[in-house]
Amino acid sequence: MATLWHGRFEGGPGEALQALNDSLPFDRRMYREDVAGSRAHVRMLARVGLMSDADAASVLHALDTTEAELADGSFDFQLSDEDIHTAVERRVTELAGDAGARLHTGRSRNDQVATDLRLWTLRELADLAGLVTAFQNTLAARADEVGEAHLPGYTHLQQAQPVLLAHHLLAHGWALARDVDRLLDARDRADVSPLGAGALAGSSLPLDPDGVAVDLGFAARFENSLDAVSDRDFVVEALFALALLGVHLSRIGEEIILWSTAEFGYVGLDDAFSTGSSMLPQKKNPDIAELARGKAGRLIGHLTGLLTTLKGLPLAYNKDLQEDKEPLFDACDTVRLTLLALDGMVSTLELRTDRMAEAADSPYSAAVDLAEFLVTSGTPFREAHAVVGALVRSALAGEGSLVDLVVADERLGPEAAALLVPGVAVRRRTTPGGAGPEPVAVQRKRFAEQLAAQQSRLGA
Repeated sequence: MATLWHGRFEGGPGEALQALNDSLPFDRRMYREDVAGSRAHVRMLARVGLMSDADAASVLHALDTTEAELADGSFDFQLSDEDIHTAVERRVTELAGDAGARLHTGRSRNDQVATDLRLWTLRELADLAGLVTAFQNTLAARADEVGEAHLPGYTHLQQAQPVLLAHHLLAHGWALARDVDRLLDARDRADVSPLGAGALAGSSLPLDPDGVAVDLGFAARFENSLDAVSDRDFVVEALFALALLGVHLSRIGEEIILWSTAEFGYVGLDDAFSTGSSMLPQKKNPDIAELARGKAGRLIGHLTGLLTTLKGLPLAYNKDLQEDKEPLFDACDTVRLTLLALDGMVSTLELRTDRMAEAADSPYSAAVDLAEFLVTSGTPFREAHAVVGALVRSALAGEGSLVDLVVADERLGPEAAALLVPGVAVRRRTTPGGAGPEPVAVQRKRFAEQLAAQQSRLGA
């Protein structure tokens, strides 16, 4: 069983070494990127005179055949294929003979795998940013659908002030906009070709890294060969962006879990996006939301795990770097599935706006409006806060309803009591970016512009 490095060794690798060392079970998913990088490398070798045109044509044809076999599942992997790079080169050599043996000229698996992983990451981050944008569109559509429905806004999970439901939904939309920005920023920094760096120091052969970078569609080529083969900053950045996105999805999941309880009753779950109990016939469980919440821990773990792996590595390539792919692949798969499921769940939620309004229209939710009423007549806010707080305390102690106490207070009276009428408080939120109808109308327009800008950036 020959390896790519068998010439230096008298015998083959031990079974335990091979089992630990081989990355084919997970890096085979980069076969398209590996073949693309090999095509660009072959074309470059022909341009600089290190491969004849005839040999290049033969190898390129063999690469086409190899990619087709990998795509349709007919590729015959061998025990000696320790990674996708070995497998592709072995098959190309079988098909192209001596010409195939020239494929690795001027190239190391160190710069090869870095190239493959960057190409894979560029594609995946763009796809995921597109899925986030689709979810934002769902949130925007639901915000439009509910009009001026309102619900309690919370701090410390205690009812605070009424807000438009559209405002609440778009709050999640703006957080996701930052996630898209981070994903695409991370993608921009990953857009550098390492091919031509070799094992660590470049080559004595007349290679053309700039031409290869252009051929593969990279924005630039590497500046330092040591950095090129050892840099996994782009993986860490991707994992961070995915972990924070996972945290935002977890928060959405947590709210759906709360809102779907009998105690809140704000939403009803669609049968297609909920589960039942194996024992309790009456149950309808928000499993998707719970899994979105749970997956955040997994994503955070991938980030911290890779950071720990990288922290003690000297330059340049070390086999520890093989630990970069599994967390990245899993993080992307996890976020993809979570986004699709959560998008479906949110798009089918029954929004029980009557229950939301009932909870939001407690007179206590307008307490700050009473304080601001006093402020407009010249009372310092701290004093106004104390006055209203005392009235709330009296009402909760059973000394009368808050409305009656406000009417009877000479500093407030009937005009102030009118602020406690259901639906009034939320309409009084008029400052830019606020939760009332006027600023939310502006926000809807700005959010639509944000989505259009994201779509344009994705298209570019």
